[in-house]
Amino acid sequence: MIEILDNLDVLARPVLDLSELKMGGVALGAAATSIAPRCIVEVQSSIVARVRDVYDADQDDIGREYYDADGQRLTLDEVIDHTARSDGFLYRLDEISYKLRGGTVVGFAIYGRRLAHFRHLTSYEKFLTAFGSPDQTRKDTEGGEFMGYTAYYWGARKQVQWDDWDRRIILINLGDFEGNTGP
Repeated sequence: MIEILDNLDVLARPVLDLSELKMGGVALGAAATSIAPRCIVEVQSSIVARVRDVYDADQDDIGREYYDADGQRLTLDEVIDHTARSDGFLYRLDEISYKLRGGTVVGFAIYGRRLAHFRHLTSYEKFLTAFGSPDQTRKDTEGGEFMGYTAYYWGARKQVQWDDWDRRIILINLGDFEGNTGP
């Protein structure tokens, strides 16, 4: 198996066999319980009805508190355990995340500092040269203003977001994300 984090260039391939990849030691199709809970810093889960950011006296973000629909506080471990057995997202501090469905890892996301590996791609044209022509492209706008593109590569079940303002890749998703398998 190819560890994505040791070989980020594999992400530029227009066709990938996702069954041959793992990220952070976890393969697509693996049980979500195989993800080490100690590396998870944030969770998106159906058990969570409200999230509250917690700050110290200097207004530095020191964490999150999770609450269920009844207003009962949930520990991060409780939320991770529930999510690992159902649906949601587990986010690691090192700017990767896992998408889960039915307790199984069905997708990977890479963002932030890790994508500095592709910092030499300083234009959308250079991005296209490196990654190839996508099967579909969506222009991303916010408030009517052009922000960049999302490129879909169906043979790799991958989407790549290009930020035209900062002239860089800001997100790569692999696996079962909307649009990754075609129209």
